[in-house]
Amino acid sequence: MARTRAQDFEEKSRCILDNAAQVFAEQGMDKASMSQIAAHAQVSKALLYHYYPSKDALIFAIIITHLEGLEQAIAAHDDPGLPPSLRLRALIGAVLENYRGADNEHKVQLNATAALSDPQKAEIMALERRIVKRFSVVLDQINPGLNSRERPLLMPVTMSLFGMMNWVYMWFRDGGRISREDYADVATTLILEGIKAVR
Repeated sequence: MARTRAQDFEEKSRCILDNAAQVFAEQGMDKASMSQIAAHAQVSKALLYHYYPSKDALIFAIIITHLEGLEQAIAAHDDPGLPPSLRLRALIGAVLENYRGADNEHKVQLNATAALSDPQKAEIMALERRIVKRFSVVLDQINPGLNSRERPLLMPVTMSLFGMMNWVYMWFRDGGRISREDYADVATTLILEGIKAVR
């Protein structure tokens, strides 16, 4: 008979992922050890390996869980019935809000992909592409000229927006003089005004 999953499986798994992300973010992927992660999460090394049999499995779980949460948040705030400019603002706001308290996971995503297997990388890339697609669809509505064969600029503009959002953890501090909502307005305005001049 197969073992039944413990009632607190999800809670323990989440605790391990949160603590592992912090250790990876502080120590780096190479220096961080499973022993350090187990100690930080206050679990035995045996229990850690029961949940995640290797360091790359742990890294993959951190990234995929982070991205799945991001995709769900974006989907929940995406309203195709809105005017494209307001839809874009809602999407940007959803991303920035989802990044609240997720700096460690974000650092792992940006820095640890090289440690993963090709199938793991492919799964992450597919998820990232779905997320990016939601934004490129809206930006194409705002300026259809970006998607020309002669000068295809839709993807560069889309990725420029992600550059503004993805690196916000480097300088943004909650409780500072600018809120996440303020910065969502700034990023939206920069794109909406700048996209008009892109030819």
